[in-house]
Amino acid sequence: MKILIPLPDKDFDLTEVAVPWKVFKDNGYQVVFATENGNRGTVDPKLITGVIFGQLGATPKAINIFRELEKAPEFLNPILYAEINVSDYGLIHLPGGHAKGVRQYLESTLLQQKVLEFYQADKIMGAICHGSIIMARTIDPNTGKSIIYNRNVTGLIKRLEKAAYYITSWKLGDYYRTYPQYTEDEVSSSLRHKSQFKRGALNPYKPFVCKDKNIISARWPEDVYLYAQTLVETLGKSEE
Repeated sequence: MKILIPLPDKDFDLTEVAVPWKVFKDNGYQVVFATENGNRGTVDPKLITGVIFGQLGATPKAINIFRELEKAPEFLNPILYAEINVSDYGLIHLPGGHAKGVRQYLESTLLQQKVLEFYQADKIMGAICHGSIIMARTIDPNTGKSIIYNRNVTGLIKRLEKAAYYITSWKLGDYYRTYPQYTEDEVSSSLRHKSQFKRGALNPYKPFVCKDKNIISARWPEDVYLYAQTLVETLGKSEE
């Protein structure tokens, strides 16, 4: 069974890509990466060096996993978004990233069309952090609403995005503001009721995953191990 991970050309989140890839591979799944133009994706470099004063970057463990990923043939040779054949995959994983390069991926109407095909085929769909924006922007032509309109989901919660922006804006400007609108606000606006957006525990460091049928979502890198394992378990059950 294959798993698809679409990426932007640059600025994807290291942890949200490398850790799920490792979990998928360790569980025997073939992973395929895709980018808009077939270019190898490049990570947001600040997540390796540290966003500010060497802090707020990826953990050493995640960076070590990413160093493995950098050598993987599937990562070095992505397919095109246009080449995605949904029937080849059991699962799509939509990672995040907040630097401006991810806009290419978040705004791709071609990728949204492929995500719609995953939805229409009732495939397992996962999104973490800003990845939930792609599902929010994917419109079901039968209803004119987002594919997550009637679902419970999560994504990067506002208080985390806001805190990171306030802490770093004096030095990095709007680095932590991918868009003027916060991720939680955009995703919530695509739902029937804002209460369908789930924030998890008050302590955001307690891993949290929102699962609604075949749609699985998480908030940020602290959730990534639980998120990836939940995807694997769900995919395994679908194969029984």
